[in-house]
Amino acid sequence: MRKPQRGYARQDRVKEQIMRELANLVRVGLKDPRAGFITINEVEVTRDYSHATIYYTVLDDATRAVTEEALEHARGYLRSELAQRITLFRTPELTFIYDDSLERGMSISHLIDTVAKEKPIED
Repeated sequence: MRKPQRGYARQDRVKEQIMRELANLVRVGLKDPRAGFITINEVEVTRDYSHATIYYTVLDDATRAVTEEALEHARGYLRSELAQRITLFRTPELTFIYDDSLERGMSISHLIDTVAKEKPIED
C-alpha cells in the first residue's frame, strides 16, 4: 500500500530549488555576452536525479540560436556551481531546451481573436 503524499514530494522540491538556483546563476553568474535575457520556465528531473531538463525562453527571438550556444558552452560551469549550492548525492547532467509554448499560446490566442471578430454565419 502506498503512503499518502504529504505536501510536495522531494522530487518537486529539488526541481524548484534547481530552477531557483539556475535562474540566479544565469542572471548573475553567467558572464557570457551571448546569453541574453533568459527566463527559466520549467525544470524536469529524473527520479534518480541524474538528468535535469531545463526549459527556457529568451526575450528577443532573434538571439535564440546565440543564447542556445552560450548555454551549451556554459553547461559545465552551471553544473559545477549548482553542485556547490545544492546538496545532492549526484548533481544532474543539464540539458537545455527552448520552450516555445508561450509563442504557440500567443498564436492560438491570435487565431481565436480573429475568429471572434468575424461576423457569425446566419442559418
